[in-house]
Amino acid sequence: MSTVSLEGLTKVYSNGVEAVHGLDLHVDEGEFVVIVGPSGCGKTTALRMVAGLEEITSGTLRFGDRVVNDVSPRDRDVAMVFQNYALYPHLTVNQNIGFSLANRKIPKAQRDTKVREAAAVLGLTDMLERKPRQLSGGQRQRVAMGRAIVREPAVFLMDEPLSNLDAKLRVQMRSEVLRVHRKIGVAALYVTHDQTEAMTMGDRVAVLRAGVLQQCSEPRELYETPANMFVAGFIGSPSMNLYEARLEPGDQNGASIVLGSQKLALPMSVLKRHPDLGSYQGRDLILGIRPEHLSDPAHSGAAPEPGTALTADVDYVEVLGSEQLVHFTIDARKIREETAPVGADQGEIVAASVAEGVARIDPRSAIRARGRAVFGVDVERLHFFDPASGDAIAPAAALAPAG
Repeated sequence: MSTVSLEGLTKVYSNGVEAVHGLDLHVDEGEFVVIVGPSGCGKTTALRMVAGLEEITSGTLRFGDRVVNDVSPRDRDVAMVFQNYALYPHLTVNQNIGFSLANRKIPKAQRDTKVREAAAVLGLTDMLERKPRQLSGGQRQRVAMGRAIVREPAVFLMDEPLSNLDAKLRVQMRSEVLRVHRKIGVAALYVTHDQTEAMTMGDRVAVLRAGVLQQCSEPRELYETPANMFVAGFIGSPSMNLYEARLEPGDQNGASIVLGSQKLALPMSVLKRHPDLGSYQGRDLILGIRPEHLSDPAHSGAAPEPGTALTADVDYVEVLGSEQLVHFTIDARKIREETAPVGADQGEIVAASVAEGVARIDPRSAIRARGRAVFGVDVERLHFFDPASGDAIAPAAALAPAG
């Protein structure tokens, strides 16, 4: 068994494109770390460097105390599960799982024992004589996992292994993958573009953007204290609502957030929790409101406290059974999350002229499309960001965005 350490790992292709920049990430023995980000962010390239399938331009890769930059893939003792299963169609499940063992000249009796053990863990015992064409997508993915774990690797790598499955099967296979990982107990790196998958599976989640690590934290910390606007907009579904706003002095030593023609009152508890907010008095900032921190006070029958509500025009409502997603507009300027900077030198914030937003509310709410609605705002759970850098104006106890 082994830990995995990526120290300043960088990949620059021959055409000058830098796919991964200075990636620092550590995976403990037995830990399940998920790398997540949009398409083209460098997450698969990073995984392939760990596997030895991509040459490392600079930086150091360690398995335990051993530097493996120049070690061949077959000698790294890693097992990798790919998105497309990569099964041999002419071989049975038994032969596919045991293929690497046969290549290593493992005696047949020992090989059969290992294959049966892996098949039992994955629920494939009754399918060992079938060919891949006789299996469902989920069963094929389990065979691919079986072929990886039968080797008893030091490091387990997975590149979007569930993306070819339908939504229901993906949910089922998440728990299957985690159960197998607990069984083998090695360091695991898992790549996905699906933030829901990342948040439900990872012991820690590393968010990449344009080859740069934005934040690596436990899922709850990632959700509650995003390091910057990109992480805030990427993590959470629906995405966080981000608006241009202004901080002004308020009553009784508190402060007010001016949002278009409306104001929200910030109590002293919020200012104390975000001590750096004091330097933004009279200045612009970016305000973040998660959809689930908006509510319909009319449904509860309790009028909202002054300064804790926003009036909006309702565009349309998605009724999802267990909840409703209310899409609305206000007269503030909304930030497009995909253009939110992650550093002063990485572009400008772009604001949309129409401030569309979304609220996640009780399914029994009477809010209807093409009407007006008043939303209660949980002001204790607002997020604040610097408009120049995009960095969070974080709570005092927030974790640093390191890996």
